[in-house]
Amino acid sequence: MSKDRDDQLHAMRHSLAHIMAAAIKHLYPNVQFGVGPTTSDGFYYDVDFGSDTIGPEELSVIESKMRAIIKKDIPFEQYDLSLTDAKQWAKDSGQDYKLELLEDLESKGTTVLSDVDEGTIDNDVEKASFYRCGDFEDLCRGPHVDSTGSVGAFKLHKLAGAYWRGDETRPQLQRVYGLAFSTQEELDEYIQRMKEAEERDHRKLGAELDLLAFSDLVGSGLPLFTPKGTVLRDLLGRYTQQLRKDRGFEQVWIPHMTKTDLYKKSGHWDKFGEELFIVNSQETTDELVLKPMNCPHHAQIYASQQRSYRDLPVKYMENTTVYRDEKSGELHGLSRVRSITQDDSHVFATANQVADSVTELVEAAKELYAQIDMELRLRLSFRDESDAYLGDPELWDRAQEELEQIAKAQKLDYYTEEGEAAFYGPKLDFMAVDAMDREWQVATVQLDFVQPQRFELEYVDEEGQRRAPVMIHAALLGSFERFLSIYIEHTAGRFPIWLAPEQVRVLSINDAVLPYIDKITTELSGVVLSQPVKYNELRHTVDSRNESLGKKIREAETAKVPIILIVGPKDEADEVVSVRVSGEEKKVPIEELAEFIASL
Repeated sequence: MSKDRDDQLHAMRHSLAHIMAAAIKHLYPNVQFGVGPTTSDGFYYDVDFGSDTIGPEELSVIESKMRAIIKKDIPFEQYDLSLTDAKQWAKDSGQDYKLELLEDLESKGTTVLSDVDEGTIDNDVEKASFYRCGDFEDLCRGPHVDSTGSVGAFKLHKLAGAYWRGDETRPQLQRVYGLAFSTQEELDEYIQRMKEAEERDHRKLGAELDLLAFSDLVGSGLPLFTPKGTVLRDLLGRYTQQLRKDRGFEQVWIPHMTKTDLYKKSGHWDKFGEELFIVNSQETTDELVLKPMNCPHHAQIYASQQRSYRDLPVKYMENTTVYRDEKSGELHGLSRVRSITQDDSHVFATANQVADSVTELVEAAKELYAQIDMELRLRLSFRDESDAYLGDPELWDRAQEELEQIAKAQKLDYYTEEGEAAFYGPKLDFMAVDAMDREWQVATVQLDFVQPQRFELEYVDEEGQRRAPVMIHAALLGSFERFLSIYIEHTAGRFPIWLAPEQVRVLSINDAVLPYIDKITTELSGVVLSQPVKYNELRHTVDSRNESLGKKIREAETAKVPIILIVGPKDEADEVVSVRVSGEEKKVPIEELAEFIASL
């Protein structure tokens, strides 16, 4: 999309938020408004309806009123008021939230809303910007289209709760969402994609396929994985361990809690202190936390003995769970949780070993995502000019240049984004594209110049001098939970055969063939898949219920079992098995069954 068209769409969406507020004000005269920014697919407005809280059924009424305003093709008129007059307008209009914004503007010269960039008003501190549309006027910086008749296609589609300024201690408003595009065709296409996304929602499929559960007694953001869901976690974890073991990584283990001193020394306490779960001991006065990350622990393993340049690179790996006290309003299925399992890796290397160490991790990530059929792009996450980063700027520049050379050498589709680096070093962030053409950040490789210095990590070089190693952080899946939320939706629950929790379901036509099914399952028990995960024993079940074959097939297909074996008297007589894969059926001699399945 061109910049001009982008700007026009942004103006349309912003104008629609204003029109929606005007429609709501006509229908509910006593409402108060928060903010009404644009989004990547439309717009919303936060509204305090007071005692007139609305439900989804009212959206069509608001939408009809909006269409009436649009039909009149009313011009948008911009004007300024002094801050004194603007505050008086807010008081006279009963708009307490707008008054707060104006008071911020007066005292700070700007108004910053924690939840949306669009809510930042950055005007001359002597005045405030307003827009008028007919008899409705609103504190607003724009931009808007010329008139209400130029806003494209839209649809109001949902309601949600939103705390004022993202603060759980402040009033909760109703957030009214709308979709908006330049044409009706674009809007219809997007709505169709949304419907498909709903069908693929990992929370819905997770329950339907018996992969995961949540419990109020356990707590928000703490998912429970069933036997089937645990197969997914286990196999993916084993695969990433295998990829790293093949590249010289050794497995370590660390406890799930630590003294706060560890994170204060690493620098994480100052950056992430509010995300930590505090643990109280009944025996000691130690200040303890549940670990939110693993790198400081792994640094302590490195520090436990003297190292020579001959020992480097030292490579540790661990699949382990960390804990972060995410805000309850931000928790979402597996996408945002409080218990986060990471396939964490740390390399301690000399400066000359960084390129090779990073390259082999990039190759491991490419191998993983090729195996699970997800296209990758690479984001070079570099520092900006702010003071949010620690370490020598010249060292940063050299490292960023080296990472870009690796991206080029690996012939990766990459782009650079400043301001996305970790506070301790630049990153290679892998962006996976799913079946819905959505992009997600997954694997990551990060350089760290800070922790080796903070923890005084050393090795002895060829000249007998003590040097600080470079620390490299990496994760191939990132968070198991977040990755599974992406992958379940990417596959719509139809996992590749090697990863499917239930790979084979054997269906009996009648009880007479049960002895023959025992013979079949004996054959299946000997099948061990060797690719891509070693020692992956075939997982199968038998459905011998007294139900129609059609019902059994439908249920197996609904459960997304990739291989269905249908066994009847004729199959037994011919010593074959009817194998159904992707809707196609084939007769396979029983003595060839194990080899045939292993080849799929």
